[in-house]
Amino acid sequence: MKTDKVAVILGTGPGLGRALARKFSNEGYQIAIVSRTKRKLEKIQKEIESSGGEAFIATADVTNEEEIKGAFNKIFKKFGKKIDVLVYNAGDFKKQSILKIKPDDFKNSWNINCFGAFLSSKLVLPSMLKSKKGTIIFTGATASIRGSAEFSLLAVGKFGLRALAQSIAREFGPKGIHVAHVIIDGQIAEPNSSSEKPALHTKSYLLPEAIAEQYWLIHNQTPTSWTLEMDLRPAIENF
Repeated sequence: MKTDKVAVILGTGPGLGRALARKFSNEGYQIAIVSRTKRKLEKIQKEIESSGGEAFIATADVTNEEEIKGAFNKIFKKFGKKIDVLVYNAGDFKKQSILKIKPDDFKNSWNINCFGAFLSSKLVLPSMLKSKKGTIIFTGATASIRGSAEFSLLAVGKFGLRALAQSIAREFGPKGIHVAHVIIDGQIAEPNSSSEKPALHTKSYLLPEAIAEQYWLIHNQTPTSWTLEMDLRPAIENF
């Protein structure tokens, strides 16, 4: 059943971003998908539209304030400023010793993992405040709560993302806006480059479609029992 509700997915690749876009579209939402690569977005757009949904493309580097503003201006022009759901799913990861990390790479990783979430949240919060409702979900990682050896590029940004989620939730939760942070504790199955089928090791990988179901459940929680943080992992994952 189609609705007039709008979900924006930032960081829409072939894995979780695609699954999130498809899930919200299947639930009747109009979808705006954002990433740097138009070709990848077009493929997801085609899938959604072939299933009877509607997907709007906006390209942007999430580390660039002007590009993010430009992307959202296009989304607002298409759907209006009332955004019901924002999912910040962008991320950057490279395992490397701090002794080898270049300063610019460190800054860029933090910008992707945290700064882009700050920028996009600021753009949707005003309309959510006006309507006194809305959902913002941030995709975190194991590194959101543990800085492992050679994981500083990921952990610093993801720690910041978690703190951002907590701060926004505490400020705007009482005003009707649900903010949640999801810790993805494990590796997400990705499409095989040759067959475009998900990885078969379902016991050791998180399936994107299963994660997307949990995001949908978070969005639909009643204000009397909101989740601030959810952690997801395969049953066999050590933790």
